[in-house]
Amino acid sequence: MRTILGVDIGGTGIKGALVEFPGANVLGDPYHLPTPQLATPANVAKTIAKIAQHFQYKGPAGAGFPGVIYSGVVGSATHLSSSWLGKNAEKIFKKGTRLPFAVINDADAAGMAEMRHGAGKKEVGTVVMITLGTGIGSALFAQGILVPNTELGHVTLRGRDAEKMASAKARTDHNWGWKKWARKVREYLQQVDRLINPDLIIVGGGVSKRSEKWLPRASEGVRARIVPAKLHNEAGIVGAAMAAEARFFGLGKQRR
Repeated sequence: MRTILGVDIGGTGIKGALVEFPGANVLGDPYHLPTPQLATPANVAKTIAKIAQHFQYKGPAGAGFPGVIYSGVVGSATHLSSSWLGKNAEKIFKKGTRLPFAVINDADAAGMAEMRHGAGKKEVGTVVMITLGTGIGSALFAQGILVPNTELGHVTLRGRDAEKMASAKARTDHNWGWKKWARKVREYLQQVDRLINPDLIIVGGGVSKRSEKWLPRASEGVRARIVPAKLHNEAGIVGAAMAAEARFFGLGKQRR
């Protein structure tokens, strides 16, 4: 057995938990802290350090970051400070926590977890993971292999960024009911279906826990099968820990 800290960084909150391998079981409840209003590298690193201290954790850790990540370097950070751009998140978190970190895109982390331990476990075709939260994240898998850093949340719907219309935050901001919001999500999923032609779409994020209220309507007119994430809002934590497991313990590439 091995226990690894996984951290999921979001635009509104940062949460972490200990994940036990090989089963990828989350031990206890995740620890949540708000994302700093000024979400600079230093402030985010301090928040992650508090999470590590909460668990009294010492060892390699993983983090899912809300943006494009190239070998630990931040390529985009839409929901955090622009001061992240071009910075090495792995080095920043290591300095701030004194723990070695593996950092990957947050939706890629969630997708990895669902492909190995959740709704995509037996899938061998093309799979898209969509996370609905502060923004919209995406992860693409072909024959179980991750194609990193897809940004399908930023395709346009009616001339606007899709996440401005179909994210969970958009539903809250506009005070939309499940029915109206489901129509927005349906339009978005239809576009993903046309662009990627996947065999399966997995929909995650906190709203996946209440999928019965909106997913049947949001799935109408979409050719691909659509299912809710099995790991719900903990998928990102599990996937981040998986990335650390692969990086620091030599357990293969980030794939199924």
